[in-house]
Amino acid sequence: MNDILQLTALTRHFEQGGARIDVLRGIDARLRPGEIVALLGPSGSGKSTLLQAVGLLEGGFGGKIMIDGEDATRFDQGERTKTRREKIGFVYQFHHLLPDFNAIENVVLPQLIRGAKQAEAEARAEELLTRLGLGERLHHKPSKLSGGEQQRVAVARALANRPLLVLADEPTGNLDEATADRVFDQFVALVRDNGSAALVATHNERLAARMDRVLRLHEGRIEEEIIMADLRRGRDGTL
Repeated sequence: MNDILQLTALTRHFEQGGARIDVLRGIDARLRPGEIVALLGPSGSGKSTLLQAVGLLEGGFGGKIMIDGEDATRFDQGERTKTRREKIGFVYQFHHLLPDFNAIENVVLPQLIRGAKQAEAEARAEELLTRLGLGERLHHKPSKLSGGEQQRVAVARALANRPLLVLADEPTGNLDEATADRVFDQFVALVRDNGSAALVATHNERLAARMDRVLRLHEGRIEEEIIMADLRRGRDGTL
């Protein structure tokens, strides 16, 4: 099974006040289809910077980022944009829905940008939103939806184009525990059904423990990798 994502010796540093600040210090990692991997660490450990690198949102990184067998570090701006549009889905802590569009329109729009026909895009959006329990809320604007409902629309939007790779940055960070559990369960089911891989940045150890693997990040390095199936069988220690 080919890796969807492979990172080799990934680095990132900034210059501030004449001093060099190393944020990523040689990250090696890979994700396979259908795999949900937690990127666990405290604030400042490099989680968001790593997601920005993998999401091709900015340059200045050292090392190699392979997405679907292609070296994304060699892409020009047009190729980076095309890869983001066609192969990557994003879910953020803040949903960033378009306030003037209703739920189904928010999920239709990225499909139209990619070139889908209106009818196909609407059918896909309705299917996803219904699976996420929003079948009765399709035509409500974000201001009329609860926080959990808005985040489910964001999940549907991220998966609308059937991306190979889904990147989530604290996707349930603004939700209460019960709502977070429901949204996360639905997110995992959709990612697995789609055959995507997902990298989920979080500082929530309880949420991380429900994923396939945990990459514990500390000061820009992966200091530990935990295979959760082994942990559940009692072969390793604890988070």
